[in-house]
Amino acid sequence: MTTEPPSFPRRYARTQRFTLGAPRAFTVSPDGSRVVFLRSPSGTDRANQLWVLDVADGQERVAADPAALLGGAGEHLSAAERARRERSREGGAGVVGYATDNAVEVASFALSGRLFTAELRAGTARELRVPGPVIDPRPSPDGRLVAYVSKGALRVVGAEGEDDRALARRDPGTDPETVSYGMAEFIAAEEMDRSRGFWWSPESDRLLVARVDDAPVRRWWISDPAQPEHAPQQVAYPSAGTDNADVRLFVITLDGTRTEVAWNRAQYPYLAHVHWSAAGAPLILVQARDQRSQLFLAVDPETGKTRMVHADEDRQWLDLFHGVPCWSPTGQLVRIVDEGGARVLAFGERPLTGPQLHVRAVLDVSDDDVLVAASAGAAAASPETGEVHVYRVNELGVERLSQEPGVHSAVRSGRVTVLVSAVPGEPGTQVQVLREGKRAAIVTSYAEHPGMSPRVTLTEGGARKIPCALLMPTDYDGESPLPVLMDPYGGPHGPRVLAAHNAHLTSQWFADQGFAVIVADGRGTPGRSPAWEKAVRDDFTLTLDDQIDALHGLAERYPLDLSRVAIRGWSFGGWLAGLAVLRRPDVFHAGIAGAPVTDWRLYDTHYTERYLGDPATAGQAYAKSSLITEEGLSAPAEPHRPLMIVHGLADDNVVVAHALRLSSALLAAGRPHEVLPLSGVTHMTPQEQVAENLLLLQVDFLKRSLGMG
Repeated sequence: MTTEPPSFPRRYARTQRFTLGAPRAFTVSPDGSRVVFLRSPSGTDRANQLWVLDVADGQERVAADPAALLGGAGEHLSAAERARRERSREGGAGVVGYATDNAVEVASFALSGRLFTAELRAGTARELRVPGPVIDPRPSPDGRLVAYVSKGALRVVGAEGEDDRALARRDPGTDPETVSYGMAEFIAAEEMDRSRGFWWSPESDRLLVARVDDAPVRRWWISDPAQPEHAPQQVAYPSAGTDNADVRLFVITLDGTRTEVAWNRAQYPYLAHVHWSAAGAPLILVQARDQRSQLFLAVDPETGKTRMVHADEDRQWLDLFHGVPCWSPTGQLVRIVDEGGARVLAFGERPLTGPQLHVRAVLDVSDDDVLVAASAGAAAASPETGEVHVYRVNELGVERLSQEPGVHSAVRSGRVTVLVSAVPGEPGTQVQVLREGKRAAIVTSYAEHPGMSPRVTLTEGGARKIPCALLMPTDYDGESPLPVLMDPYGGPHGPRVLAAHNAHLTSQWFADQGFAVIVADGRGTPGRSPAWEKAVRDDFTLTLDDQIDALHGLAERYPLDLSRVAIRGWSFGGWLAGLAVLRRPDVFHAGIAGAPVTDWRLYDTHYTERYLGDPATAGQAYAKSSLITEEGLSAPAEPHRPLMIVHGLADDNVVVAHALRLSSALLAAGRPHEVLPLSGVTHMTPQEQVAENLLLLQVDFLKRSLGMG
């Protein structure tokens, strides 16, 4: 008797999108002898181990195995740790994050709220007995101490486990219970890419520590109706137009002496980035509430006073970028700026790149150059649709390090670079260790092979030359018109048209069910130009125009059946799917709205106000982009197009109120629809059976709605 192999949906869910077993989170030692990284032992195992690769001989060894350290016991996570993982979309287990000293000799990490350290040369790990639950442990640069957060207090302990003490904790006499130290507030972790709340000095003698008071933030309640015996969970959620947490910054010495860092917090309340290196004074980036102005400030750690290093302004908004601002080893300010219609790398006050490159992130800064990730800019010779490359930039020019078409990134220290590549022709990621530009080793991946290869065409569609990925069924004859499934994210921060194999696996699976699948990155999505991204200021509905433009443009070149067009999406893409069937039923004949943001007043401050402004003064922008206002439901009463609304009841990012309010508005307007609630599911869908069956239910709905039999 033979058994059928697991289906793609089951394998896709079981392997967490074929990411389990792939190496990630790389650190290179300053001497170039070691590369530290995380990897689970198989393509279906969620528990990451801490690994070390010896560059000289290419040998890999385990430095910390969570199964051994926990004695086979299962993981138990605190509510704060679960929230941190949700903010970072972390679906793994075991060692999901680590930090090292400057020499990359010692690493620290948390397991089940307990503190562990690993000697990276010896490959041994041990527990330090400290008060828990432990969050975000980080060794001092000299490796002698470990700082960590526990129960809202910042604590420090010796590397041998001695002299554990609290450096900053809530004062019961003066501080409300809503105060915590050393943690990033919700809005920083969710929208600013700042997951940290404390930073060591280069001399290991003091720290910069964030103090967060959530008292001003409106309280919401997340409940699980499927388990009425469980009390609702209270969350502090700063929705658009409401108060944010009060965030302050202190310099705290090892004896507990604290000095507050002073800046105009009333005008610049957002603490967006902190950098402290031996190259200069502590550097912070603070933003105005409307994100149209920001200051780069140097901090005097003795007095807490700040001086302005640079100021930026923009009529639409100012983006935040990975790796900047920072000091170069020579003390120059390194930043990414929009200048002359291009996104360029600035070194001091001088741009080092021009319109040929669209700089996305700074990866490393050395004495000789700056390592950046960038895509082709407006002045590039060819569009290089979906590609991101690694470049060395200095005053002499620009050199591309990654050659093969794909999506590339890198981690570097000294002469050793870890190049991480995802390319169209091979599944997963390929990781090369380069010494002075030549391959010294390859980091093994244990990720499973998907068992399919996307039949994808990367192209441009419509008058605006919108980046598109078109996927056809594997056995398609190339002639018969196919029903169309638009499969976008379509909004800020979420490019989906990528020159990478695994980026299109789900779209290919849908294509193999009988669809021509189109993924289109219209205005608002990153990677093309500042003007392209900022076109959506005050009006998200432009993104729907671009989906239609791409659809009709591709229909002129490919056999697409425009009488059967569906759209699916999640989060912003879910909102876009709902918008499509409600406002353009002449184009779209069915839609699946997953975790949609139906009323932007219910989404968070930093994200929503960046694009739509303050709802108190920009009500029209919110109404136009809403699915539940009178304007949002102003599409023709007929025809009613089938709409499936899917939402996780435990979602604390896009709360289920979005779906419920949309359903109520549709019911009141007499519009038929389906609602699929997912009990116990957050904004992610990590549960294997849920993720698998969600794909199958979507296909069934689409085929029924489009009359595909």
